[in-house]
Amino acid sequence: MSFIHRESHRSDRIGWLRAAVLGANDGTISTASLLIGVAAAGSSEQSILLTGVAGLVAGAMSMAAGEYVSVQSQADTEEADIAREKRELAEDPEHELEELTAIYVSRGLEEPLALRVAVSLMQKDALGAHARDELGITDTLRARPIQAALSSALSFVAGAVIPIGAALLAPSPWIAEVTSATALVSLLFLGGMAAWAGGASLLKGALRVAFWGALAMGLTAGVGRIFGAVV
Repeated sequence: MSFIHRESHRSDRIGWLRAAVLGANDGTISTASLLIGVAAAGSSEQSILLTGVAGLVAGAMSMAAGEYVSVQSQADTEEADIAREKRELAEDPEHELEELTAIYVSRGLEEPLALRVAVSLMQKDALGAHARDELGITDTLRARPIQAALSSALSFVAGAVIPIGAALLAPSPWIAEVTSATALVSLLFLGGMAAWAGGASLLKGALRVAFWGALAMGLTAGVGRIFGAVV
């Protein structure tokens, strides 16, 4: 009896993970920065919360649109490369066999073995073999525009809700302070979780995200105070 050993690799989730982490971080940082900047300018609590909700909606749509366009461009390129490869396989299969054999030789196989492997793979799925080994296109890493757009939008909303909730619950005189502290804690958690999911250092990932978030919030708070004083 033979058993199939199944392994779970972190690269299997790299597509949606990248979009989700980017969206959540952006949602927390941008929304918190907006709230803190407006609060530092001396705006009313109602204006602060309205700014946060408007930033949530606009940011989520912007993230979805931007991610879709970006990933769709990648998908278009992949489809064009695959169509070209399909045409070349139909027109000159011998040359394509030589190409695949050369690839396996460059990876360390002896030429006779590389040729046998190339013949075997092309008999089973010639286009799939060339897409994977010549073009570097696999099902795991292939561009998925709709998935990326939805992941970005939903994660942005999830990230933006945190500072908005903090601002809503905080006492009026302390909105900026409570929002910034809550956002920093959230960013530490998000950065650590993203690093853990990707197999990187949890501490480094957390501190890296928190640093840039603190910088963004500090700058917008300064801008809010300057313009608030001018107005």
